[in-house]
Amino acid sequence: MIRVFIGYDSRETVAYGVLAHSISARASQPVAIAPVALEQLKDVFQRERNPLQSTEFSFSRFLVPWMCGYEGWAVFMDCDMLMLDDVANLWKLRDERYAVQVVKHEHVPKEDVKFLGAVQTKYQKKNWSSVMLIDCTRCAALTPDYVNRASGLELHQFKWLGNDELIGALPSGWNHLVGYDAPRRDASVVHFTIGGPYFEEYRDCEYSVEWFAEKAAMLSVSRREKVAAAS
Repeated sequence: MIRVFIGYDSRETVAYGVLAHSISARASQPVAIAPVALEQLKDVFQRERNPLQSTEFSFSRFLVPWMCGYEGWAVFMDCDMLMLDDVANLWKLRDERYAVQVVKHEHVPKEDVKFLGAVQTKYQKKNWSSVMLIDCTRCAALTPDYVNRASGLELHQFKWLGNDELIGALPSGWNHLVGYDAPRRDASVVHFTIGGPYFEEYRDCEYSVEWFAEKAAMLSVSRREKVAAAS
């Protein structure tokens, strides 16, 4: 079973739904998709919201190893994404040499504000944690207590690993940053990190056509199902 956890933000519910559909629709192996949702973690995740965090799951994403009982592998993805490949192809990239595998962006945003007026923060390893292939057995440092008290930089810069050599690299196509990376047509995962096409000001961005097509497919009902629903 391929375990995929998606960061859930109550302001972007449509993004979560479309991403989940895009994953399951292309998966060639059994896949279990679960949200990282604050309402489901309120007995464990108790840190106050940081004014610099742009999503509800900015820090709670690091509870994925705990959610897996620190066993096996898992994938974490931000919700503002679109999967255009078979998630099994990402799963095949698991490498026992590493605790975490990410696309190692050299990402220095030029703008100061992104979607919904969120502050655009700048730091080393930015966006590395937006897609993570995680060996949960090697992430025991990510206890609920640590995730509740660690700084944002400690978490997102993987300082809890104690060694950057435990961070493996994924091919860049598994986290294509729309609006930052050079346009490409072969991305496996599209990341609408500035703002997705579900926001009016970004509805014509790169890969917006594919996103709207995925939304339509998610909402489609076959003629047979329509007849059954009407009867």
